[in-house]
Amino acid sequence: MKHLLFIALVAISSTIPWEQNFETAQKNAKEQHKLILLNFSGSDWCGPCIRMHSEIFADQGFIKMATANLVMVNADFPRNKKKQPAVPIKKQNEMLADKYNPQGKFPYTVILDQDGKVIKSYDGLPDQTAAEFTSELKKICDAKK
Repeated sequence: MKHLLFIALVAISSTIPWEQNFETAQKNAKEQHKLILLNFSGSDWCGPCIRMHSEIFADQGFIKMATANLVMVNADFPRNKKKQPAVPIKKQNEMLADKYNPQGKFPYTVILDQDGKVIKSYDGLPDQTAAEFTSELKKICDAKK
C-alpha cells in the first residue's frame, strides 16, 4: 500500500500544471514574469500531438524547466464526445486557434510573451529530443527576463 501511495504522489508531482483559462494564464505570466507556452493538440486523434505530450511535455527535465519559466496552456481539440471540454473552454480554444493557429495545424506550439505577442512557433512535433527542445525554450525564456 505504501508503494502505491508513493507512485501516486510521484505521478501527481511529475506533471505540468496546465492552465485551462487563457486570461488566467496571461495574468499568472505577468505576475510571475514568465512566458506562455500555448499548445494546440488533438489529444485523442493526433499521433504527433500524443507523442509530443508523452515524449516532451512528460519529460522530467522539461517539467522542471517549464514549471520555473512557463505558464502552460493546452488548447485541446478532441474528437471523442466524452472528452470535449466545457463550452467556455471550447469557445476560448476556438478563439485562440483563430488568432494563433488559423491554418489549423496539429500539433502547433506557440511561445508568447505576457501580452500574447508571438515570440516563437513550432509547427508539428519538434525534430529535437526532449532535452534539446527544453534547452532551446530555456534560452528563449532567459533572453526575455
